[in-house]
Amino acid sequence: MSHRAKMAIGILVVAVLVAAFYLPGLVRHVFRLARPERTEEQAQREVTQPPVITPTDVNVKAKIFWASTTSPGILEPVEVQLPLSADPVQRSRQLINALITQVPAPEQRTLPADTTLLEFYLLSDGTAVADFSDSLSAATPSGILSEQMAVDSIARTLAASVEPIGRLKILIHGQDTETLAGHLDLTGFFLVRAESPPAAPTPPAAPGRKAAASGLTPPAAPGKLAH
Repeated sequence: MSHRAKMAIGILVVAVLVAAFYLPGLVRHVFRLARPERTEEQAQREVTQPPVITPTDVNVKAKIFWASTTSPGILEPVEVQLPLSADPVQRSRQLINALITQVPAPEQRTLPADTTLLEFYLLSDGTAVADFSDSLSAATPSGILSEQMAVDSIARTLAASVEPIGRLKILIHGQDTETLAGHLDLTGFFLVRAESPPAAPTPPAAPGRKAAASGLTPPAAPGKLAH
């Protein structure tokens, strides 16, 4: 074998060794570049609103209502595999979080991306109270259609997977608000399911005292859920 051939073989062996040493790191770098960066909103959500996990979680197919990609102004259910709690309050929180964070495409979004569900309550008469961050009101596009779709997507998602809920009350940062973004009335309740548990009887007022008014009774007629 000539000296030149030996040199060529030696160079080839060195190149293979160098490639074997650097290739894994190069592959990892390529995958890091291909992976989308976490947005500031995603990083903040991980801190302020971690996933809701309970001991009774079971993976099920849940229907989440997002905007249709083919029919503007219409909501369509999408089946999503989710770990859902047996507790209706925690289950509702998990569903609303999925509605916000797991939207299949930007054009299907019904709630602003930076919306946070602050609290969720379920009263004995089947009334659900969902308290959202200010961004639900501030970032929802102003207009009766967009505002109605936002509320309908919440109500219909809950109706599909949380049986005890009959109606929905929406608060913004703990406060009763007149409208969502200038049009849709939020002072009342939104129908979730026609049949709900009967309201608990109100105890009689003590003699000489007036019965306390409910803090959730709206001053105006409740809004209606569009079908």
